[in-house]
Formats: sequence, C-alpha cells, structure tokens
Amino acid sequence: MSEVNEEQPKKKNHNKYRRDKPWDTPDIDHWKNEKWDEEKGDKLVGGRLLEESSFATLFPKYREAYLRQVWPVVTRSLDQHKISCELNLVEGSMTVRTTKKTSDPYIILKARDLLKLLARSIPVAQALKILQDNWQCDIVKIGGLVRSKERFVKRRQRLVGPDGATLKALELLTACFILVQGNTVSIMGDSYKGLKQARQVVIDCMNNIHPVYNIKRLMIQKELAKDPKLANEDWSRFLPQFQKKNVPRKKPLGKKEKKAYTPFPPAQTPRKVDLQLDTGEYFVSERARKAKTLVSKKMDATAKSEQKRHARDEALETAPEKKQKLDSSRNSAQPDVTKLKANLAKRKGPTNSKMSDFVG
Repeated sequence: MSEVNEEQPKKKNHNKYRRDKPWDTPDIDHWKNEKWDEEKGDKLVGGRLLEESSFATLFPKYREAYLRQVWPVVTRSLDQHKISCELNLVEGSMTVRTTKKTSDPYIILKARDLLKLLARSIPVAQALKILQDNWQCDIVKIGGLVRSKERFVKRRQRLVGPDGATLKALELLTACFILVQGNTVSIMGDSYKGLKQARQVVIDCMNNIHPVYNIKRLMIQKELAKDPKLANEDWSRFLPQFQKKNVPRKKPLGKKEKKAYTPFPPAQTPRKVDLQLDTGEYFVSERARKAKTLVSKKMDATAKSEQKRHARDEALETAPEKKQKLDSSRNSAQPDVTKLKANLAKRKGPTNSKMSDFVG
C-alpha cells in the first residue's frame, strides 16, 4: 500500500501563497462603475497627468453651420471636466486635448467619442450624455457590407422602416439611441448588452435579414426576462427559428433536348474581316464597297414597295365582292310587310271583341 501511495502524484496546493484580503468582502460589487470624484482626493500621483493626450476628428461640410452654433455649449461642458477643445473650420476638424488641471485619465476618451458623435449628425443635447460614466457609444460602419449601391440604399431604408417605425421599435427594445446617417449607424446607450443587440440587428439587416425577425426575438426575450423562474434556463425553445425558404422557380413548358456531350469547345464564329476575305470584298476599294451596299439597300426598298403595292391591289379587288355579299345579306334580312300587317290584325281582333263584350 505504501508503494502505491508513493507512485500517485501529489496534488498542488494553489492556496499556499494566497493571503487573506480583509478589505475584499462579499458585499463589494467589483463591477460597479463609480463616478470620478476629485473633491475626495481620488487624484493621480502628482495631481495631474504626465503627458498631454489629444484626439482630432474630421466633420463633413454640411455640419459646419450647426457646429459653429453649438460649439459654446460643447466648450462649457468640456471645461467642467478640465478638457480643452478647438474647432478648426479651415481644415474641417475638431480637436480635444488634456490640460494641466485634468486628473481623470479616462475623460479624454469620452471627449473623443463626443467628437465622433457630433460629426455623425447626433444632436448636441444627446451627444453630451456620452461624458457620463454610465453611457457608452458604438459606431457601426455599414458602407462596405453591401456591394451594390441600390441594395445598400434599400436595406438601409429597411432598417429605418416606414416613418422610422422599425428604428423606434429597436430603440425601445434595446434602450439605446440609434441614428442612421450616411455609411454609419451611431448607437448610444447605458448598457453594453443593448449596444451589442443593436449592433447585431444592424449587421443582420445589411446581410439581408429583415429587422422584424430580430425585433420579434427581442420582444420575446424581454418578456422572458421578467420571469425569475426562467432566469437560469435555456430560452432557445421559446425563441422562433426563422429559416430561409428557397422558392422553386417556374420551369419552362417546352422540354429542351439534351445536347450530346463533346469535350471540345464550339468553333469560333468568323469575324467581319474573315467574311470579307472569303467573299473577296476585303480587296475592293472603300468607294466600291459603299456603292455595293447602296445598291443592295435600293433593291430591298424596291422589293418591299412592290409587296405593299400588290397587297393594296388585292384589297381593292376583294372590296366589291365583300360589298355584294353585304347587300345580299341585308336584303335577305328585310321582313315581309304584308305578313307583318296580317299578324297585327290577328292580334288586335280578339282584344277588340273582348272589349265590346265587356261594354255591352
């Protein structure tokens, strides 16, 4: 028994060098996003950043008037976070950079996202929310997902929906602000889950999957999340499974005969020059060639005119015969007047006798 125990490997003790952490208690939420507070002294060593960080973003020409109008609001909002900004109308760019008073190391990334959102036509009141710690943004580039320009425009309009109804439903289900502009889709929200869902719906729409299907799935998931009993269960049995249907095309009525298989390719069709060489026309001068084509055209024109003349002559010859047949049919269709009068007299006779009997 002792030999058997010696042969078995000893288990490693992973907790051998692990020390107790009295400050790490179970009631602490490690994923909590705490707000940066400068008053309590949560500053960097030395009180400021060591190096200056800056970001610049270009904006389109049509955004210039709006940015000039709202830039004082952007400047005041960034001054509260000790970030300087610059609007360059000559180059068409916006720049943000840290200052000596900046202590929050992450606020410069938030300011960079603010510039991106402003350049993508998001209103300033909505874009300034990105400076808050609990807000995130995502910009989806959809310009290169579809090759055809017509298909891209149709699928982008499909994402918006009639009067923006599809986009509004997607915003309510994901709790995100979504704006479709040009070749990008800007998404803002206070949860990473909503950003991920909205991004997946946008990409699926560009891949020819209608957003209504994903909206239906999100609606079912939202209802299932309200039930605490189903929190730790698999929801795949509740979610609809949409499969692509290959609709068979109508086959032509006439059956095509199968050609015999030949490993050799078909013979090359002769060129115009080859045909001219065979007929000898290639060696004739250009003037003679044009004269020959002109003569052939005249001959074709005279032949067509002769055909039309013969057709007119035949129509004139058959016209009297048709007229005679029509007159004979009309004469045969005329009624006999004497017979009609006799019939009327017979009909009036009994009625008059009955009336005389009634009067007498």
